Amino acid sequence: MTTASPQGQPLVSIIVPIYNAEDYLPFCLDSILGQSYGNLQVLLVDDGSKDSSAQICDQYAAEDPRIEVIHQSNGGIGMAQNAGLDAARGQYIAFADNDDILDRRNIELLAVALQTTGADMSKARWRQFGLSQLTQVTQEAATGAPDPSSITVFENPLRAYQSVFCKSFRLLGDFLGRKTEARYFNEANWCRLYRAGVWQGVRFPEGMYAQDVMVAGRLYERMKKVADLDVNLYNWLQSPGSVTHAERGFGFHHDNFAAGAANFRLAHVHGITPMRSYYTMASALDAQAQLAAQDQGLAQAYGRDRRQAHELLASLGPVRRANCLLHRCVRSAEKRVYDRKIKNMS
Repeated sequence: MTTASPQGQPLVSIIVPIYNAEDYLPFCLDSILGQSYGNLQVLLVDDGSKDSSAQICDQYAAEDPRIEVIHQSNGGIGMAQNAGLDAARGQYIAFADNDDILDRRNIELLAVALQTTGADMSKARWRQFGLSQLTQVTQEAATGAPDPSSITVFENPLRAYQSVFCKSFRLLGDFLGRKTEARYFNEANWCRLYRAGVWQGVRFPEGMYAQDVMVAGRLYERMKKVADLDVNLYNWLQSPGSVTHAERGFGFHHDNFAAGAANFRLAHVHGITPMRSYYTMASALDAQAQLAAQDQGLAQAYGRDRRQAHELLASLGPVRRANCLLHRCVRSAEKRVYDRKIKNMS
C-alpha cells in the first residue's frame, strides 16, 4: 500500500542496513531525518550488531515516528536489504549505507525528477570523502545542494550499464557533447530513487557478497528510462573497515564472478555486448588466481570459474569479444589509479 502526506508528497521508504556502525551511524541518520522532503518511512535494519548500533536505532526511533527499526540476527547485507524491502510501504524506495551522508535535498530532487520525467529510477552524482573530512562534509550536506543544471533522461539502461563504465570513455563522450557520464551506473544502490514497482518480485541474494551486482541486470532490464541529475547528492565515506575496502578472501571474488556471469548471460540474451560483466568476471579471476597460487585447495574452484569465463567469452562474435577485451584493459588501468587515490584518502 502506498501513502501520501497531506501536502501530496508520495511516501518514500529509505532502507538502511546497519551492522556495527556506532561511530558513524548518527551522522547518517541525522542527514536522513534532516531531509527537505518530509514524508519518509525510515527503515533501520539492525543486522545483529555487536556494538551499540541497535541502541542508537532505538533511541532515534523513540524521537521520530518516521523511523521503524527491524532487529534481526546477523544474516548479511542482502538479508537486511530484503527485510527493508518487505517492510517498505512507500511509492518510492531509496537505500543508504550506514556510514554515509545524504545531502539535505537528496530525496526532494530525486523525487521531482521521477515525477516530472516519468522515469522508473532517478539518480544523481556522489563524492567520496575520508574521515578527516567528516565534519566539513556533514555541514555542507546540511546546507543543501543547488538545483541540477540539467536532468538527462535516457532509455535502455541495461545497455548503458554494460557499455558505459570506463572513466576515460566517459570523459571523452562528455567532451564530444554526448552526456556520457549521465548514463553511468556504479554498482551501489544508494543515491537513487526507485519506483517501488521496479522491485516487485526482485530480492537480493542472501548469504553472498556482490548482492547488489547480482540484481543489477534484472532491475535495469525492467526499466524503460532513467533520469540523471548532474548534482552531488550523496557522500560516500571511505572507511578502511568497510567490506568494499577491507582485505578480501576467495569467497568475495567468487561471488563477484558469479554475479558478473549472471549479468553476462542476461545481457547476451538481450543482444547487448556484456563488456562490464566481462570485466567483473576477469578482475575476479585475477584475484582468485593470486589466492589459488597460495592455497592449492582453491585451485579447483578457480579452475571452474576460469572455464566458465572462457566459454562465455567464446559465445560472443569476434567484434564483441574484442570490445570486451578492450574495455577490460582500459578499466583495469583506471582501477589501479583509483586504488592509489583511495589508499591515500584519510
